[in-house]
Amino acid sequence: MAKAQLSFTDINVTVTVPAGTRVIEISDKLNSGIIYGCREGDCGTCLMKVVEGMENLTEPSALEARILKEHFAGRDTRLACQAQVLGDVAVRPA
Repeated sequence: MAKAQLSFTDINVTVTVPAGTRVIEISDKLNSGIIYGCREGDCGTCLMKVVEGMENLTEPSALEARILKEHFAGRDTRLACQAQVLGDVAVRPA
């Protein structure tokens, strides 16, 4: 299985994760500052800034795109509960 480096710049921690891992799964385990509510992509609480590697995340689903639009999120913002890691990426809380 492919692996990737996932970095949380707010806590200065980088971990190796299997490709397809959702950012929130690791953020929660490491106590990063990325908070969450529903974990389903509905509430928008887990907004995160992608510092590097946006191209190494899955494309936003229609649901995620709607939530991002509703929150006036910038191009560098994703939902940690929806974004899956495909390659090296660095993130921080929004």
